Amino acid sequence: MHSTPLIDTQLADIPARHGKVRDVYDLGEHLLLVATDRISAFDWVLPTGIPDKGRVLTGVSQFWFDQLDTPHHLVTTEVDQMPLPDGVDREVLRGRVMLTKKAQVVPMECVVRGYLAGSGWKEYQQSGTVCGVQLPSGLVESDRLPEPIFTPATKAEMGEHDENISFERMAAEIGTELAEELKARSIELFNKGSAHAEKCGLLLADTKYEFGHADGELILIDEVMTPDSSRYWPADQYQPGGPQPSFDKQFVRDWLLASDWDRNSTPPELPEEIVEKTRAKYIEAFERISGGEFAWK
Repeated sequence: MHSTPLIDTQLADIPARHGKVRDVYDLGEHLLLVATDRISAFDWVLPTGIPDKGRVLTGVSQFWFDQLDTPHHLVTTEVDQMPLPDGVDREVLRGRVMLTKKAQVVPMECVVRGYLAGSGWKEYQQSGTVCGVQLPSGLVESDRLPEPIFTPATKAEMGEHDENISFERMAAEIGTELAEELKARSIELFNKGSAHAEKCGLLLADTKYEFGHADGELILIDEVMTPDSSRYWPADQYQPGGPQPSFDKQFVRDWLLASDWDRNSTPPELPEEIVEKTRAKYIEAFERISGGEFAWK
C-alpha cells in the first residue's frame, strides 16, 4: 500500500514560502525545497493529493541535475545530511526534499518548445507565430517544429497567470546579454533532454527552466524536466493532428472537465481511481526517464 499523500508541511520556527506544490524553507545559508503531493489544475490547488508525486518530482530533478553538465543549485537530496532542527520527522521528508544554494532568481520562465502544443498551438492558429517567433504555415497541433524555439514567459505571482512574451521584450526587461545567455543555455539543455527522452521512448514536447545568480554565476534552479514542468509524450503513440496522451495531470484534467465543477468554486475531491491512475503515470515517467525503479512503490 502506498503512503498517505503529504499535503502540507510545517517546520517549526523556520521562515517559509508555500507555493502550489513546493514548500520552501529558509535555513540561512541554504534553502530547503520540499515537494509535497499537492496537485493543481486550472489554477486551483486540489483538495486531494497524489501519493508520492513529490518524490517523483524530486527524483526526476535529481536525475537531470546529475546528468546535465551545467552549474546548478542542488547541494544534496540526502535528508540525513541536511541541517534540520531537532524534532523534524525526517522519514516524512525522505525522497522529497532538496537542499539547495540560495540564488537571486531571474524573473523569467525559460520555455523551450520542440512541438506545437498548448498555448503555443493556440497562438499559432491565430497569428502563425509563437511568442513572436514566425513558424512555417500549415502546421497541425502537436507537429514537430523544424527546430526547438525559445519562448520566454514572465514569472507570475501566486494566483496569476504566467504571460508569454517575445524574446525582444525579455531582452528589454533583463538585458540583451543575459537574455541571449539564457536562450542559448535553455536550448542546449532542451536538446540534451530530448535526446535522452527519445532513448527512453518519450518525446519531450516542451519544458521550462528557471535560472538564478549565485556566487557570481548563472545557475540552473528549481525543478528540471519533471512531468510538472514539461510535456512528455509516449513516442509509440505519437500522432500529430490533435492532442497527445501525456505523463502528467491528464487524468485529473479530463475528470474535472467531465464533472460539474464550475472552476470558480472550491474543487471537488478526486476519486480514488483517478488518484491511482495519476500516481501510476508519474511513477512511469520517473522510471522511464531515470532508468531506475521507483523506491516507494
